[in-house]
Amino acid sequence: MSRFSEPQDPVFRAMNTSLGFDRRMWPQDLRGSRAHARMLAARGIIGEDDLEVILRGFAQIEGELQDGSFPFGADDEDIHMAVERRLTELVGDPGARLHTARSRNDQVATDFALWTAEAAERAIAGIEGLMRTLVEVAEEHRNWPMPAYTHLQRAQPVYLAHHLLAYVWMLERDRARFRFTREQALRRMPLGAGALAGVNFDTDRTMTAAELGFDAPAPNSIDAVSNRDFALDYLGAAATCATHLSRLGQEIVQWASEEFGFLVLPDAWSSGSSLMPQKKNPDCAELLRAKAPRITGHLTALLGVIHALPLTYNKDLQEDKEHVFDAADTLEQSLAAASGMIAGGTFRKDRMAAAAADELLAATDLADELVKRGVPFRQCHAIVGGLVREAVDSGRKLSDLSDDELQAQSPHLGPWIRELLEPLSLLERKQSQGGTSSLRLTEQLELAHGLLA
Repeated sequence: MSRFSEPQDPVFRAMNTSLGFDRRMWPQDLRGSRAHARMLAARGIIGEDDLEVILRGFAQIEGELQDGSFPFGADDEDIHMAVERRLTELVGDPGARLHTARSRNDQVATDFALWTAEAAERAIAGIEGLMRTLVEVAEEHRNWPMPAYTHLQRAQPVYLAHHLLAYVWMLERDRARFRFTREQALRRMPLGAGALAGVNFDTDRTMTAAELGFDAPAPNSIDAVSNRDFALDYLGAAATCATHLSRLGQEIVQWASEEFGFLVLPDAWSSGSSLMPQKKNPDCAELLRAKAPRITGHLTALLGVIHALPLTYNKDLQEDKEHVFDAADTLEQSLAAASGMIAGGTFRKDRMAAAAADELLAATDLADELVKRGVPFRQCHAIVGGLVREAVDSGRKLSDLSDDELQAQSPHLGPWIRELLEPLSLLERKQSQGGTSSLRLTEQLELAHGLLA
């Protein structure tokens, strides 16, 4: 007998089932179910003989899921019910006893938390792989000048290594966010909370939590089954990381253009045109830009799912997994792609050096030198601005201005300014901590290596 007098409508059945996407959580489901079974036996809720049979059944199920021979059924609503159904087929009544002292509510929340913690680990590994690539390429290009930009206008010269390392520090913060995500996912275990109020058995949730790697059982059964903060933590970290990658992708697109010409992408990370034979398109870098809002969309969607959701469990929460699953797949792919493009790309020293040799990039240094000679900075700013206007209007470089023209701008100017216009001189004057001079760059590289030690 059943509570229902008619079968589910096919449309509702298709809408209600989650097996199509949650089957990827089978390793976590087996892990949680094994721990639950051991706890039940340890507390005398099932017999040791039942436990032995259950574990033997799980061994067969694991093999079937690994080799693709697992017989999914038409009535399997999700991976959890599929595994329990198959276990009961294999071992009989002991399999039917497994679900004692748990609900799918706490079971699913536990499996999903375990999956998310492992996804955070994979994200950390991908981030560290990209960090290593950036550090290695930075080491190879320590003394290659290039212009850095504000408002996409040439601003001041830096070393290419200094620019690449900026992304290392972004990624270091991303890694910290994913470490927090992993910590939060494994902080409090939902399993054993039951549907929402606890269970009617003297269980040992601390034992189960220890086996599964959680810090402790969730102290409140209502919060245990309704909590998806760990999923939001993952998506928040992923959205920020993907946004960082989108910035790197945009710069790769710029640098690989003929107008910049700073970077030649490897053929393995480029695409052609269906019409124009000469084209070599930075499609992979462009996709880095587009993947970021996709992940951000998943974060926004899950926030919408949980927004104003009454306690405790609601079927809305089934909409949590696809957002996290797709975000994880997308982020892991994006991290690998970014690493491949940077590792395989060829930077063009001549094009970067020519752009960095633009003497207008020395404007701030000229103003600072006037400050050192006793002129207030705001006056220096105006003096050098007039000097730049004179050069631009006459179509000349700053070094082409005569001594008389310099004096006409300010009596504080003189032939000494020409000594400051060499790009390497400008770079090596940046002596402050975190600056681009060789000394500070060496310090930064040492710190970066330390992050990855």
